[in-house]
Amino acid sequence: QVQLVVSGGGLVQPGGSLRLSCAASGSISRINTMAWYRQAPGKQRELVAAITSTGSRNYADSVKGRFTISRDNAKNTVYLQMNILKPENTAVYYCYVASIVGVSWGQGTQVTVSS
Repeated sequence: QVQLVVSGGGLVQPGGSLRLSCAASGSISRINTMAWYRQAPGKQRELVAAITSTGSRNYADSVKGRFTISRDNAKNTVYLQMNILKPENTAVYYCYVASIVGVSWGQGTQVTVSS
């Protein structure tokens, strides 16, 4: 079983930045895709950004140019650097990891963008 520990959420003013981290541990074996999803109140969970084991990235259109996903394979950690945050980015952010043993979700972390 894979355990995911998420950190880095919080309250930030519009235009500010936050960095989320998600560290995987446990029965880690050949982690493939690592990703961040988010869910705003009253909305469905949506993909924010994903990165494969080879470094290929894809982003939701709404965050392109402002958010950057990266990973440290030696630490089994994925990061989400969020810049120029907007109120509409307010949501609970979830880490997602897919490996040969299956899919794991981290606990959500609240990101609130407000003045």
